[in-house]
Amino acid sequence: MRIDPDGRWIAAAMLAGALAACGGGEPEPVPADEAGLTRVEVLGKRLFFDASLSVPPGQSCASCHDPALAFSGNNGATAGVALGADGHSLGLRNTPTAMYARFAPAFGMEDTDEGPIPVGGQFLDGRAASLEAQAAQPFFAPDEMNNPAVAALTTKVAAASYADLFRDEWGARVFDDPDTALKAIAASIAAFERTERFAPFSSKYDHVAAGRAQFTALERQGLDLFLDPEKGNCAACHVADPTSRNPADSLFTDFTYDNLGVPRNARIPANADPAFFDLGLCGPKRAAPGGDEALCGAFKVPTLRNVGKRVALMHNGFFTQLRDAVAFYATRDTDPARWYPGGVPFDDLPPAYHANVNRSEAPYDRKPGESPRLDDAEIDAIVAFLGTLTDGYGASLAAQAQPPARRQAAKTTAAR
Repeated sequence: MRIDPDGRWIAAAMLAGALAACGGGEPEPVPADEAGLTRVEVLGKRLFFDASLSVPPGQSCASCHDPALAFSGNNGATAGVALGADGHSLGLRNTPTAMYARFAPAFGMEDTDEGPIPVGGQFLDGRAASLEAQAAQPFFAPDEMNNPAVAALTTKVAAASYADLFRDEWGARVFDDPDTALKAIAASIAAFERTERFAPFSSKYDHVAAGRAQFTALERQGLDLFLDPEKGNCAACHVADPTSRNPADSLFTDFTYDNLGVPRNARIPANADPAFFDLGLCGPKRAAPGGDEALCGAFKVPTLRNVGKRVALMHNGFFTQLRDAVAFYATRDTDPARWYPGGVPFDDLPPAYHANVNRSEAPYDRKPGESPRLDDAEIDAIVAFLGTLTDGYGASLAAQAQPPARRQAAKTTAAR
């Protein structure tokens, strides 16, 4: 099928005319959730939601990157980490959102006044350089989609309902070589993940920045505390520029890495072994960059966009409530007994790496018994502000503006 120079589908009327001339009748309508997508993006979308590609069948990319949860989630697991396709395996880490991931640079060491620091990459440890590299890996992880080999995956794609479309895009013989087919699969998924639905910039925060809405007094207070280097200091890593009309200036992450000393999650099966530790940049899924053990225990700073939609928080999913996560930042050092058994801090790190935990920047620069940088009311204000980072604010306003009968009809239709 031909596409226009901008990569968009040719007009349906032209295709309909060609089919009618050949006795083909009307073409099949384009599904609503594929409207406006290029062919490679359509392929990526169908791969992303195809639950037949796991072993056993039943898990897709969307199982852990659920659109209803801002492309995050853990396949229904409540342990804070993702459930595998086999129905019982649990991974090591909380599933990061796929939203806004396209903005992450490739992993590298960036020179700063304090020396080189790790930045970028995909996954929480940056081990994949690109969206393409990331998209390929979960298919073969035993605790994820569990395919035993590349050919096992590509054979299923070759038999899928969209296989002919795949050949149209990538070549008639794309499935002759499994490695070539895998590259095309990963590239298609990455193309879908670069579409606007993964980066709509449609939150209340974006509406306020564009002059189309206003924060409440509590939300404004939360933003001020979020930005204040003497209070929340959140923007030191979760970078934002409320004065900019360019939403990409407020990704709420700088894609750097930090060691927060998050409490150990006893719900993760691997943590039943007291000698096991997930050290992020130092493994078990990668080696420490340059062999630098000062990076052990550091994980990539996540975007806070849509943080209110996530079912678990932090790299190990220890927290299930956003307010608890914010309170942890504020009181980790002033009241360690609140977070660690016996009050012994940093229990998810070997003692040799306790010195790697960030204890110099606010709000962490406190000692037990001292007043935290944020009190309870200020924590509540920051949580209120974080609620403005959820996408879909405009659609929510439009729904609220509908007459009651129309709103009920829309709900009924959505439930079908």
